[in-house]
Amino acid sequence: MFKDFNLDTHYLIMDLIPGILKERLSSSEIEKLSKLQNHQLVNFLNSVVGLCDPESVYIVEGTRKDLEYVKRKAIETGEEIRLKNENHTIHFDPPLDQARAREDTFILGSKIPYVNTKSREEGLQEVISILKGSMKGREMFVGFYSLGPIASKYKMLAVQVTDSPYVIHSENMLYRNAFREFTNNEDFLKFVHSKGSLDIKKRRIMIDLEGVVYSVNTTYAGNSVGLKKLALRLTLNKAVNEGWLSEHMAIIGLEGERTHYITASFPSGSGKTSTSMLGKLISDDLAFIRNVNGIARAWNPESGVFGIIHGVNPKDDPIVWDVLHSNDEVIFSNVLLLPDGTVYWEGSGDHEPEKGVNFAGEWWKGKRDGSGKPIPPSHPNARFTVRLNSFKNLDLKYEDPEGVEIEGIIFGVKDYYTLVPIAESFSWEHGVITMGASMESSRTSAVIGKSDEMEFNPMALLDFISVSLGKYLDNYLSFGKRLSKLPKIFSANYFLKNENGYLNSKEDKKVWLRWIVERIEGKASAIRTPIGFIPTYDDLSSLFYKVLSKTYKKEEYEAQFTIRLKAYKEKFERVRSVYAGIDDVPDTVIEIFNKQISDLNEYINRFGEKVSPFQLS
Repeated sequence: MFKDFNLDTHYLIMDLIPGILKERLSSSEIEKLSKLQNHQLVNFLNSVVGLCDPESVYIVEGTRKDLEYVKRKAIETGEEIRLKNENHTIHFDPPLDQARAREDTFILGSKIPYVNTKSREEGLQEVISILKGSMKGREMFVGFYSLGPIASKYKMLAVQVTDSPYVIHSENMLYRNAFREFTNNEDFLKFVHSKGSLDIKKRRIMIDLEGVVYSVNTTYAGNSVGLKKLALRLTLNKAVNEGWLSEHMAIIGLEGERTHYITASFPSGSGKTSTSMLGKLISDDLAFIRNVNGIARAWNPESGVFGIIHGVNPKDDPIVWDVLHSNDEVIFSNVLLLPDGTVYWEGSGDHEPEKGVNFAGEWWKGKRDGSGKPIPPSHPNARFTVRLNSFKNLDLKYEDPEGVEIEGIIFGVKDYYTLVPIAESFSWEHGVITMGASMESSRTSAVIGKSDEMEFNPMALLDFISVSLGKYLDNYLSFGKRLSKLPKIFSANYFLKNENGYLNSKEDKKVWLRWIVERIEGKASAIRTPIGFIPTYDDLSSLFYKVLSKTYKKEEYEAQFTIRLKAYKEKFERVRSVYAGIDDVPDTVIEIFNKQISDLNEYINRFGEKVSPFQLS
């Protein structure tokens, strides 16, 4: 509970608040801070005010009045526009600020392979010079949040400071308000954001691993909403140093004889959110995983969803579709605003609208940019922001302070050419190295740059890794050794093609998930292949009928589960060469790659470049 507030404590905190912060606080905001008596917090806020020079400061205590004030400010400043449904708003980011800015994001500290780094002194000096005076004439908002259920002893506290009401509005929807928890004077993560002048040439996101993230000249949520992927860099670093896992993973409950909880790691735009909607929803994006008495248990650090909206339709995504058409609060970003106050995105209707307003301004069918390239009505990385409790498949255990037991882990990619739709690893080590650490996936619109290029993306963490990959993998392998009950590990690929196109329908993933449940329960058999265990035709034929009421042909099975031996070998040789060039990679990693490639060579010598599952069964 709060410490009692009275006139004496008011004057006490007034004496403790440094002059520059005191000048920007109204008496009501001073009263809010007085409830906390948190000197570390006061000193932090004073330093930010001194640097960014806002006109005023608003403390978001988390009351209904606060939440309504923030949303009203987002609309008054034009950062959001109210839609026909008054509980819905739309936000537009600048045309060149529509995704994570990999080239402008830096980890401050020593050099790390595959990660942008700067020396701490250089990075802080650069971003502080840009942030200086960046909030002049604006109101600064301060939000207080918990990463994880507030009742959990494993939660982490965080403070977001921003001059963007859209950003603080998003935080209020995506994270648990934890204002009351800040009476304890314990450590907390710190996030400083300013939209600045939105000069894209001076967009910078600096992650200081000592616990502060600075972000300026951007509004796209992946660069500005601190507790999401910016916090992941901090929590991942903390997890590796403390021996647990902070991962880019959904947490899903799958029904069998009982509910089995799994995590699922996919790069953005590759099937993570759609997978999380096929079971009991705990998390669609992030997971904290800890060893609790020998069992892997997981929590969702978030309480909302910031999801890709491109392609969402009532047939393939009925749960998400219903949320987006409900009266619950929704922020749409970078979709098309129609003249009647409704919105359109790719996939939401049979016909492309004639006109509207989007991230590029006034839009009409056939509009092109300065280089002659067509401007789509909605951006491929357009998003929606909603609270978790809007989803009808939400599992109430998402607030369980003890977390949920994890019995399976999926590492999924968008790979048109190589991986079978579903496979199970031989062991924890085999799964971590050949399925998680070996992920190569088609680049998505969630990152600025050319889409559909294949890129190395271990554990779907390429953009978020904040330690050396060697140290990260050593922690992952060690984590498994300390467990008394190991989760099964699976690889997934919903996007395999042949010369005639995709080999899977969108709904097939329901069958792959059902096979995972049957493997966990010991009901399904499997064929041993050089890359892991794959389903038998008989099991899948039965499951396709039970799950989808479909007949599953042998020709379909053979096309999907023929092992492309040569392609797998080339993939593992590529990835092995990556890890061989990283100094602190554990010897186990290279040993597992060598064994995997040797096994593939043996099969290639026997069967050629490909082998049918019927040849192996």
